[in-house]
Amino acid sequence: MPESRPADPTRAPAAPAPGQTGPGSAAASRAVADAGTAVGAYLVAWAWFGAAVFTDPVPWLLALAAGAAVIIRAAGSVMRRKPRFSTPADRVTLGRAGIVAFCAAETVVGLIAGAGPSLPVVVLGTAAFLLDAVDGRVARFTGCATAEGARLDSDTDAALVLVLSCAAAGKFGLWPLGIGLMYYAFLAAAWFRTSLKNPLPSSTVRRVIGAAQPAALLFALLPAVPPALGAMVLGSALGLLAFSFGRDVVKLERLRASRASAAGSPATRAGSPAGT
Repeated sequence: MPESRPADPTRAPAAPAPGQTGPGSAAASRAVADAGTAVGAYLVAWAWFGAAVFTDPVPWLLALAAGAAVIIRAAGSVMRRKPRFSTPADRVTLGRAGIVAFCAAETVVGLIAGAGPSLPVVVLGTAAFLLDAVDGRVARFTGCATAEGARLDSDTDAALVLVLSCAAAGKFGLWPLGIGLMYYAFLAAAWFRTSLKNPLPSSTVRRVIGAAQPAALLFALLPAVPPALGAMVLGSALGLLAFSFGRDVVKLERLRASRASAAGSPATRAGSPAGT
């Protein structure tokens, strides 16, 4: 399972495959086709579903926009690559992003109706959660692991957690949104504190805590789960997530301080490597 941390990709960086030489290359064309197919598939699927189920265009359009924000962000991640390319693993992740987008649309419909999380939200969320194990294996099996793919994967994970947090907010109140917003708060903080952009070493604890977030949300959203039990599970998940992010922030700040200390040491100022 990915670790849901922007500075800790789950796929190792790899050089682009041959043919990825510029905007007119075959690889760039495939990337455009993959991104466009993902967006188009979502729009067509929700347009058909909405026309078949909804008579009021307002909730349908709001739901369409929520899902579009998810899938357009995923497609944009592919389109912004330089050189532009996509891999088999990216196609799996884009497909998973499409499921998350549909889940987001369903969540908005439930929130507007005031009916709480629906069974389709749980089913779609579970499908996206289980598929999370597929794209990484495809990347390793095909030898196409890339840092760009890792970022796309992490963003899709974060989108799923945010969507499920919004669904949980309709059942438990606003506080579960802290689970879904913490990743984006970390990204926002990194704009002001550049040390938070540094990579982190892989951590089993971080992976387990990251995987526990969507699992806890899906469990709490099950209709048969008592609200008190669901709230207890979500509270535990939120606490663990805050601990994980807090621990990583401390690590990154210590790393920044150690680098600054090494850069300011007499040996370093004299042109010799620190510690020699």
